[in-house]
Amino acid sequence: MAVVDDVRHLGSALERSYEVHVRGCLKFRVKQIVYVAFSLDESVMGFAFPKEEREGLVGGDPAKFLLPSASDLRFNWVHADLAALDPVEARELVVEAWRMVVPQKLSRAYDLAPFDLTQPGPRREQ
Repeated sequence: MAVVDDVRHLGSALERSYEVHVRGCLKFRVKQIVYVAFSLDESVMGFAFPKEEREGLVGGDPAKFLLPSASDLRFNWVHADLAALDPVEARELVVEAWRMVVPQKLSRAYDLAPFDLTQPGPRREQ
């Protein structure tokens, strides 16, 4: 079972990323692009995800993943029930969402020195 604290450090540890609070909700941004957002009660995590792949993700595990509201279907976005995710899976989803909004050069640099996603803190593998 994942909780916000399992991924919160990534909001400021990933390059160019920072966290903000908008109307009480925690969000992770790169510049002005939101790539992860949590519901007010922190039970749902919305994250950037390719539109063309989201039907497969949601259809493959509908107890874990949900489509966004009808008004948000135009965006590259999916919702996940945090309680249904394990902490490592939640961190992987955050990192993959971040990759969608940063330049490929940054994403490739991350591949050379990734975070150890099995650990809750911002430690990098050596």
